[in-house]
Amino acid sequence: MDNPVIIFGANEMGKAALEIFESNGVVVYGFLDDDAAKHGQELSGVSVLGKTDDDGFLKLIGKKCEGFIAVDDRELRKGLVKLMVERRKKMPVNAIHRNAEIATSAHIGHGNFVNNGVVVGSNAKIGNHCLLNTNSTVDFSATLGDLVQVGAGSVIGNEVEIGDNVFIGSGVTIVSGIKIGKGARIGAGSVVIAEVKANATVFGNPAKEV
Repeated sequence: MDNPVIIFGANEMGKAALEIFESNGVVVYGFLDDDAAKHGQELSGVSVLGKTDDDGFLKLIGKKCEGFIAVDDRELRKGLVKLMVERRKKMPVNAIHRNAEIATSAHIGHGNFVNNGVVVGSNAKIGNHCLLNTNSTVDFSATLGDLVQVGAGSVIGNEVEIGDNVFIGSGVTIVSGIKIGKGARIGAGSVVIAEVKANATVFGNPAKEV
């Protein structure tokens, strides 16, 4: 990536994204955040410039800078994606840690957060705006929809199909070939051995609907 990046979100995830970009030698121009109390402060030496809808900085995206959205609240994340696409006609870039292992045959969409130690296997497909946290694994030929959040240390087995807007807690195991419906939530530490319906919440070993 040749251009500097503006990070939306001056928070802990924003600091993690900063580390990812710096690990790849990418310059971070600054942060944007709607909390006015943070404006003018610095995170790890990088300034919080202003609000997320500040045209003075938004106009840089697509010209001199790229944008990345470091927000884990799904609705806020969707809103910021919409802001960037509508105002700047640009999709957010990916933040992929240099210590992540991505198979050359894997497909990665836009605006994804891929942290340290993540493994994405051959022919896996990751949609847009997903969060793959530390040491999570997406095995070969698995498919993730858009806005999927995968907790630290979770294992998505081969050929698993995960719909949009799914939340997967830390330390979850989803065995091979399972389908997870849109909007489902899987509690931390669960072992999923059967299909999960859309919008269901499951927990336990084996995971059951709650």
